[in-house]
Order: sequence, then structure tokens, then C-alpha cells
Amino acid sequence: MEDQTRLEQASPVVQKRIRDSFDLQGLMSHLGARLAHIGPDRVHIVLPARPEVTQQHGFVHAGATSAIADSAGGYAALTLFEEDSEVLTVEYKINLLAPAVGDHLEAIGTVLKPGGTLTVCQLEVRGVQPDGARKLVANGQQTLIRVPRRAE
Repeated sequence: MEDQTRLEQASPVVQKRIRDSFDLQGLMSHLGARLAHIGPDRVHIVLPARPEVTQQHGFVHAGATSAIADSAGGYAALTLFEEDSEVLTVEYKINLLAPAVGDHLEAIGTVLKPGGTLTVCQLEVRGVQPDGARKLVANGQQTLIRVPRRAE
């Protein structure tokens, strides 16, 4: 299991901006997802396995798996930009590699190539068992566009 205590943390200002934005996401709240790590160019999102996010076979639904992956990548990119910027997903591809099972899922978004307009991120989702055992259940790639922050 990856030791999150050794992961580099984003500055307190960046962490607050990411948390404030995440708290505005109705879907993440609805799914029960939470931020687990915010670092420069890397964000982890945890989704507890609950009946409300499963499909008919009891696995976490691909839609929920994909949603946390998409958000993890978007926030990873946002950690690199100034306060006056936002990001939107242009496209993403996800490969579902194994049934999404475990105590919870952890999505990790990592910036592969930052850019002034387009940024590319790697997406990984792991199923995490109560004993800490982790299995890769999905991976993908995402392209995001940097846009000016909208006036509130």
C-alpha cells in the first residue's frame, strides 16, 4: 500500500482552493466521495463502496468509477494553475480492467503533461480491501482545457 504520509502536499492555499471547489460538486457529494490527498500535480479521491454506487452484480458501477477518476485528474491539473483558472474535461478514456470491488475505491489523477491551454493526466482507480490490499480496477487518460474562472 502506498504510504500517503510521504506524498508531497500542495500549499495550504492550493489545498483550500481545491477543497472549496470539490465541495461545490454535487455529484461527488451524492456519491459519497472525498478528497484523500492534494499534492502538486496529483490528487486522490476515495469512494466508499456502498449499495447506492453499485451495479446489478454488486460491483461499484463504472459510472461512479469513471466519475471519481475524471474528478481526480481535473483537480490534479488545477493544482498547477493560478487562482483565476479552472479546468474542464475535453475528453477521457477509461479502461475497466477488473470488477471494482473493495472496502473503497481510490482514484489517483496525475498530470503527465501540463500546458497553458491543454493538460494531459493519467487516471488510475484501485479497489482497496479492508486489510489494505490494492488492485488496479481501471486506468485511463484525460485531456483538460484551462479556462478563466467564472465570476461568482
